[in-house]
Amino acid sequence: MDMEGFDSKYRYILVAARRARQLQSGAPALVKTSSRKASKIAQDEIGAGLIAYTITEVPKAPLVAATDFFDGGSR
Repeated sequence: MDMEGFDSKYRYILVAARRARQLQSGAPALVKTSSRKASKIAQDEIGAGLIAYTITEVPKAPLVAATDFFDGGSR
């Protein structure tokens, strides 16, 4: 498992799993390989440097106090 370019094993696995799902859904493989398994093909593509990922920042919503939604319970 070539981890170059990844900050953790967890991120590597997430990227490989997402790419494997794409392959299973019919996306064409980007590398020539003798493997038929989508997870191995995805790892081969990552190892060849053909798969890139970006981390997008999700805008944080302001916190809302629970009391704004709580009506005292149903009685």
